[in-house]
Amino acid sequence: MEGEPTLRLRIFNLNCWAIRYLSKRRQQRVRLIGDTLRQEAFDLVLLQEVWSEQDYSELKVKLAGCYPFSHYFRSGVIGSGLCVFSRFPILDMLLYQYSLNGYPYMLQHGDWFCGKSVGSRAGVRAPLLSLSLQLHAEYCRDKDAYLPHRLVQAWELAQFIRHTSKAADVVLLGGDLNMHPEDVGIRLLRGWTGLQDAFAEAVHFEGCKNGCTLVPDNCFTDKSELLPFPLGIRIDYILYKAISSFTVKCEELKTTMGRAPGVDIPFSDHEAVMATLHIQRQGQPAGATLGTADPALADVVTEARAEVGAGLRAARRQRYSSGRMAVLALLLLLLQAAAALATLAGLGAEQPFPKLSFCLLAFLALGVLVLATGLHLFHTMEVKMLHGTEDQMWMVLRALQERP
Repeated sequence: MEGEPTLRLRIFNLNCWAIRYLSKRRQQRVRLIGDTLRQEAFDLVLLQEVWSEQDYSELKVKLAGCYPFSHYFRSGVIGSGLCVFSRFPILDMLLYQYSLNGYPYMLQHGDWFCGKSVGSRAGVRAPLLSLSLQLHAEYCRDKDAYLPHRLVQAWELAQFIRHTSKAADVVLLGGDLNMHPEDVGIRLLRGWTGLQDAFAEAVHFEGCKNGCTLVPDNCFTDKSELLPFPLGIRIDYILYKAISSFTVKCEELKTTMGRAPGVDIPFSDHEAVMATLHIQRQGQPAGATLGTADPALADVVTEARAEVGAGLRAARRQRYSSGRMAVLALLLLLLQAAAALATLAGLGAEQPFPKLSFCLLAFLALGVLVLATGLHLFHTMEVKMLHGTEDQMWMVLRALQERP
């Protein structure tokens, strides 16, 4: 930015909901997203849920003229769905996959298979660290079994930002956080990193009321999710932070309002978020202020640690149940093996069960043993991750309480 007193940066963020064979009118919407991005010529585009690499490749070809630099982040079984397009050169890329990401046996949700992640790119302007991400979805707000996992992800994201932004002057974060603005995960992330919310800081706002990104006017939105929230909910964000000798101000923030401009369908079941930021160099470096604690941060960490602790206790119960099931299945196999050996040795008068039933029972016990062992190992790792995060939060909480 040498010689440039102010950099005006336009950012586009969207959860595209582009699941092959499942998302409605996916190909039409992906083409519409590409056409709009080519016309608008943003500086930085952050997309989530682009699950098909073919869709990404088509976007890359279409946008090559105005966004010559791009990257698709690959992770998990079906991919992270994250991709970034930029007018400015990309110096470095990094993908961090969260240690906890739902349960593999919850096939109807699928978060575990996609490997939810945060993708990081370093640019040459500022220098700029931009992050595109998605956290675990919230499927039931009243009984949110995934809340501990989402808090672990928010904590790991905050730690990722703190440890990867030391060489940056400006941090930008955009994505579907699957959390409301007042949720403990958002307050933890913002409080621990010092990130500012573009919606709250924008000088001018245009779009859905309260900046909502899931709204009832969108024909693709699941209306059952919005029954407690008739105006909609805000779960997609653009957050930013100046680290050293720069200041960042949000001049304008816009969201789409149910339909894409000039057409009869939306881009996605989520609304797009578009921000215009002004980045300006100060006279003297301001010093690294990332992670400056606000007065309520200790309370936020305490609340988050309590939720993680509740998840830890639930994970221990699941580990115990699966372990007990594995032991019972193993005992049944051993008993069957002993009975079979006794029959072969002539110690038993005859086979106590019909041969077919005996074999079916053995295969059933073996299947239960394999499944229960797998679940036990998974929940053992879950316990370790939750316990580790709880310990980290306790150390941070103790440091905050001891700080003058």
